[in-house]
Amino acid sequence: MTFVDAVSTCLKKYADFSGRASRSEYWWFVLFFTLVLTASAFVHEWGVLVALLALILPLTAAATRRLHDTNRSGWFQLLNLVPLGNLYVLYLHVQDGISINNRF
Repeated sequence: MTFVDAVSTCLKKYADFSGRASRSEYWWFVLFFTLVLTASAFVHEWGVLVALLALILPLTAAATRRLHDTNRSGWFQLLNLVPLGNLYVLYLHVQDGISINNRF
């Protein structure tokens, strides 16, 4: 999946927490999210807040779909709130997806 395909797919599925997302789709969208936040920081200090509020929901939805691809629930994202739990969530995001049918 290309950068443009991934960004358009994630923005079309703005609040869709069902289904699966490939590894490339998720990481291309994370790159887009980072670039938008960085660019908005140069424009104005409130630009970061506006960009964050606009893109946090599709990023969370893409992360949930990515966890679904590894046959895990999206609730695993709550581990980001636990110290060092974010390392485990990062590990789950970089794993290969399950090619067989899974529960999602």
